[in-house]
Formats: sequence, structure tokens, C-alpha cells
Amino acid sequence: MNEYITLVAIGAGIILFFAFFYFVPVNLWITARFSNVKVGLLELVFMRIRKVPPRIVVDAMITATKAGLELTTTELETHYLAGGHVPSVIKALISADKANITLGFKQATAIDLAGRDVFEAVQISVNPKVITTPKVAAVAADGIQLVAVARVTVRANIQQLVGGAGEDTILARVGEGIVTSIGSAASHKEVLANPDKISKLVLSRGLDAGTAFEILSIDIADVDVGVNIGAILQTDQAQADLKVAEAKAEERRAMAVAQEQEMKAKSQEARAKVIEAEAEVPKALAEAFRSGRLGVMDYYKMENIQADTDMRESIANPEQKSTSRRKSDDKDKK
Repeated sequence: MNEYITLVAIGAGIILFFAFFYFVPVNLWITARFSNVKVGLLELVFMRIRKVPPRIVVDAMITATKAGLELTTTELETHYLAGGHVPSVIKALISADKANITLGFKQATAIDLAGRDVFEAVQISVNPKVITTPKVAAVAADGIQLVAVARVTVRANIQQLVGGAGEDTILARVGEGIVTSIGSAASHKEVLANPDKISKLVLSRGLDAGTAFEILSIDIADVDVGVNIGAILQTDQAQADLKVAEAKAEERRAMAVAQEQEMKAKSQEARAKVIEAEAEVPKALAEAFRSGRLGVMDYYKMENIQADTDMRESIANPEQKSTSRRKSDDKDKK
């Protein structure tokens, strides 16, 4: 029983020992004191309680103190609790101080909390960055398409990092400027001969306004000749005009066919009226015989005149005679 109590006591002592040194980082406090960083032992314990890693704060304070920066543990602890990256902010402040760039702690933390890498921003401010635009296609006034690629040299604008537009805006504005410059050229040969005109025109437009970068230069890396857009558009227009003309011609043809059918219908209607009128002739002759207004000799004279007329017409138009004969034969067959 005594051995069991002894083992429990030893285990509890070991746990308490590690717990003490976990909540009371004595070695970290000693390191801070030898680095001339004024931080109390209880302050480190309170950091543990507030779930702030004391090593991150102490290491950042040691680095800042050695670099000559005046910061407090409260500021670093507050920035960590806000979700910031304390080591990145410290490195950015040191780099800015060495490069004579004005950057305060509040501004650096604001940039960091805004989601930007403040250390990378300081590096870009010291060492400008080159951004390559995607291929930008534009058409000159003569209808020839040109495909250009530009390299934009930018430097971070520390004052505009919070709320300023990013690289995508720079690329979009540069692409728009290239399209405008090529489109205003009278000939694609002019652009190929002097590509620097594009960069000068684009650079003079102040494309970096409201962005987190300052454009230092715009260089046209490559210009290729694309397709002849003007010729393609003219061909498409010609095909469209041809289809319109064909549609109008078809419309006129349909109207002519309809008119022809209408005239044929009217002709058939007139022929029917003639046949109807001819059918009344025998009735009129019979009525004239009954009433005594027409005699037999008169009838024979009329028949002779009609026969003479038919003979004269057959001599004058032999084809009409054969046609009328065929028609009469067809009627007899029926």
C-alpha cells in the first residue's frame, strides 16, 4: 500500500513539475532578460492563460529590440489575438527600417490583417516585381489582328496596400490600354515598326491610380500578327448580303408564280363564260326559227360564212388548226 502511494506521489509530482514549467516558462523568461527584453514572469503566465504562445511574442520582442524597434508585448499580443502574423509583421518592420521606408506598426498590422503579406509587400517595394500579362488580341484600323504580350514592372505602394486594388486590376488596365493603342493605329505595320508607342501610351494613362502598386515601366515583350479580321468581316457581310438577295429573289419569284396562277384562273373563268355564252347560241337560233325571224336560207348563209372564216383562219394559222383538230378529236373520244 505504501509503495502504491509513493508511486502516485511521484507521478503527481512529475505532472506538477511539467505543468509548472509549462505555465511558468522560466527558461523563456531568462532568455528575454539576457536579451534586454523587459517582460515579467507573471506576464508570461498570463499569456498562457489567454492562449497566446509566449515564445512567439518573446522571440518577436527579442528580434525587434535587437533591430532597434520600440514595441511592447501588449501590442504583439493584441495583434496575435486579432488573427495576425506576428513574425511576418516584425520582419516587415525591420526590412522597411533598413530600406528607409516609412512603415509604422499600426500600418503594418492593418496590412497584415487585411490579408496581404506585409513582408512580401516591403520586399516588392525594395525590389520591384515584374508581372507578365496574358496574350492581348486587338485589331488595327486596317483590319489586321495583333496579339501582344507585355511585362509590367511594379513596385508596392505601402500607403495604398489597405484598400488598394491588386495585380488583377493592373493586368486588366494594361490590357485595355494595349487594345486602345493598337485599335487607334492606322496600320498594323505601324505597330510592328514602333511597339514602344504602345508602352508609352499605356504608361501615360495613369493605370496605377487606386491600386496597391506603382507602375515603373511597361515593356512590350512580343507582338504577333493574327488573322485578317477585316477580310473575315467583309466575307461574312458578303455572304449575308447574298442570302438577303436570294431571299428577295425568291420572294419576287413566288409573287410572279402567284400572279401567273391568278391570271390563269381569270383566263379559265373568262373561257367558261365564253363557253356558257356559246351554249346560248343554239337556243337563240331555235327561238328565232320558231318565231319566224330567221329562215332556212339565212341559216345556211350563216353556216357558209362561218365555214369560210374557219378556212381562212386554218390557212393563216396551220398549227392552230392542228391543235383545234386534236381538241375536237379528244372531245369525240370522250
